[in-house]
Amino acid sequence: MIFGIYKRGQGKYTRLCSAFGAAIIAALGCLQLYKKLEATDLGLWIETMVPTILFVGLAICIFWLTNKSSTADFLIAAEGEMKKVSWSSKKEIMVSTIVVIVVVLIMSGLLGSTDLVFARLFMWLMD
Repeated sequence: MIFGIYKRGQGKYTRLCSAFGAAIIAALGCLQLYKKLEATDLGLWIETMVPTILFVGLAICIFWLTNKSSTADFLIAAEGEMKKVSWSSKKEIMVSTIVVIVVVLIMSGLLGSTDLVFARLFMWLMD
C-alpha cells in the first residue's frame, strides 16, 4: 500500500498541481546538477545517470508525499476550501487595484516630502 493512491479522486487537482510543481523544482535542480557535472571530466555515464537517478528518486518521494495520508488530507481540505471561496468580479478587482495604486502614490508623496522636510531641518540645525 506504500505506492497506492490515498482517497483516489478526492483533491485530485490540488495533488496533481502540487506534485507537478514539486517535480518541476526537482527537474530544475537535477538540470543544474547535470550542468555542474558536465563541467567536470567524470565521464558521460556519471554526468547523465547521477541526475537521472536523483530525479527518479525525487519523483518517487514526491508521489509518496502527495499520497501520504496527512499530506493528502490537507490537500483535499485545501481544495474543498477553495471551492467555497467567493471570487471577486473583474470590476471589483479593477477598482481595488486603482485604489491601491492611488494610495501608494499618495503615501510615497507624503513620505518623500516628510523626508525632505526632515533632511532640510537637520541640515539647518547642523549649520
